[in-house]
Amino acid sequence: MTVETKTPLLATLAEARKAPLPEGRLSALLMEHGTMQLRHYKPPQGGDPQKPHDQDELYVVMNGSGWFRCDDQRVKFGPGDVLYAGAGAVHRFEDYSKDTELWVVFYGAKGGEA
Repeated sequence: MTVETKTPLLATLAEARKAPLPEGRLSALLMEHGTMQLRHYKPPQGGDPQKPHDQDELYVVMNGSGWFRCDDQRVKFGPGDVLYAGAGAVHRFEDYSKDTELWVVFYGAKGGEA
C-alpha cells in the first residue's frame, strides 16, 4: 500500500535557487508538512533584515561563512554548520560572505517548543 503525500521527498539546492520568493518573504518554500516548512534563504547583501519568528527554526549552512547573532550570543558559522533560533528570538546573520545560502527549517507550535 502506498501512502500519498503532497510533500516532496527531495529538495535540491539547484531547485531552491530557482524558486520564486513570495511577496513579503525573504525565503522560498520548498517543502511543507504539518507545522514544518523547509525554506531556502540567501541573506540580502547590505544586511540581514530578519525579525523574530513565531516558530523554532534551524538553519543548515550550505555555502558561505560569517557570524550568526541570536539574542545575546554570537557564533561564527561555515558550510555544514547547523544554527538554532528559538521562537521569538532576535536573530540575524552578520558579516557574511556573498555566497551565503542556507536551508531554514521552521517547526513546532507557535511560541516554540518547551
